[in-house]
Amino acid sequence: YNGVATVDKKHQIIIDAQAFGEGQEHHTLQPVLETVKSRLTKLGIRKNIFKGRYKPIITADTGFANEANMEYLHSNKVDAYIPDNQFRSRDPKFQDQKTKYGKRHQSKPEGQKRKVIPASEFNFDPVNMICICPTGNKISFRGERPDENGNPKAYFEGKLLQCRNCGIKDKCMQNPAAADHRKGAGRQVSFLQEHKREPNYTDWMKHRVDSDKGKQIYSHRMSVVEPVFGNITTNKKLNRFSLRGKQKVDAQWKLFCMVHNIEKLMNYGNIAVR
Repeated sequence: YNGVATVDKKHQIIIDAQAFGEGQEHHTLQPVLETVKSRLTKLGIRKNIFKGRYKPIITADTGFANEANMEYLHSNKVDAYIPDNQFRSRDPKFQDQKTKYGKRHQSKPEGQKRKVIPASEFNFDPVNMICICPTGNKISFRGERPDENGNPKAYFEGKLLQCRNCGIKDKCMQNPAAADHRKGAGRQVSFLQEHKREPNYTDWMKHRVDSDKGKQIYSHRMSVVEPVFGNITTNKKLNRFSLRGKQKVDAQWKLFCMVHNIEKLMNYGNIAVR
């Protein structure tokens, strides 16, 4: 993990959080913010950084977006802007992005899931909880449970014998061979139960991120946190740790961060006293 804190012209503390290991950092947000708060308290800078006149602005990438984190931020009245992974699709400014710049992954990465018939091709009746597959067969209802964002989902699974003898199973299933043995499984699909769902903390954050203020604040994140990693990993050549063990790795990382901060003071420190 790396946290970068800066102070803008309005004396607002902006803490940008980023972690190594995409998709694995969501559980680190709460302990990181609590650590920052306790350190500033011990240093006598602020009794509680998240309260008072100059409240901090927290920005983080989509890897930190889940319902538990949003509930924590809301309950502690933290001024945060953390987008979900669909936030650009809701922004009209990004509608022509793929046409203009092309797709990010032109070649198919190794191990990527192959395209199959999407769940949208299944006929789902949310009132009677019935799901009909593209071949007209009724598949089994497996219950309702919340997803990682707390949204209720209805889960269905194709009957084993139906999927085994289905003529389009190669187009419908990621692993068609799974239906060929008695301990296997048929095609599985799930659907959001939007009509049953109450507003949650993820919705609260979506509203903040999609607002004009949220877009303006989050647009500054790239210029704050990304150059730090660019400098340390490319200029300082720390593209992998040379030590092993949590204590040694922590010391090595802090050493590089210290060098990075000294370099910033050398190059830009005089700006603050002008």
